[in-house]
Amino acid sequence: MRNVRLLAALGLVAMAGVAQAEVTGTATIVSDYDYRGITQTLEDPAIQLSIDYGHESGFYAGTWGSNVDFGTPDPSTEIDLYTGFKFGAGDVGFDVGGVYYTYPSASDLNFWEVYGKASWKILSGGVYYSSDFGATDETGTYIYADLGIPAGPVSIGLHAGLSDGDAIEALFGDDSYKDYSIGLSYSASNITLGIKWVTVDFDSGSDDRFILSIGTALPWGQ
Repeated sequence: MRNVRLLAALGLVAMAGVAQAEVTGTATIVSDYDYRGITQTLEDPAIQLSIDYGHESGFYAGTWGSNVDFGTPDPSTEIDLYTGFKFGAGDVGFDVGGVYYTYPSASDLNFWEVYGKASWKILSGGVYYSSDFGATDETGTYIYADLGIPAGPVSIGLHAGLSDGDAIEALFGDDSYKDYSIGLSYSASNITLGIKWVTVDFDSGSDDRFILSIGTALPWGQ
């Protein structure tokens, strides 16, 4: 019940905050919480909520939460805190910042990452780095590239990522692994439906699987 109470509280804060002009939120239900190709819920559903503050200068900050299940009693909830700065010109955009992953019932698992991202039209990519990835006291790097193809209310998304570093070997027994996904999303009346296929290239990772999602952005009417 702890994860339900924490997520409910986060949702109430989001509903109160989205009335402010520069604050937005999201609410999403997914059939599996996928993190870089690896399930965080033993391939069970998750409820995910976010609150984001964005300033016209490019500064932003936010929080994101989800239930998790690592096969142990704790943790049951993940709450991430992040902040950064976006800038660019024309079709080119950049984003630099950091994220702190917290697990309220298992704080020894907390860790941080810094990141840099770039985008050009329908292409985007970035790098995440942590000296304590997964609370292992080891380094971890994640490099990814995305391609988003709009087709009216439907979007096609292609993704490829590489996880590397001593932390990856400590967690999974491989010094690196790749994850891939391809997905479709449909948006109408502030509701987005999605389906994606996810795979990783090592045996001890999660199974290849389809993930379904339904979400909405707040406040409605914008």
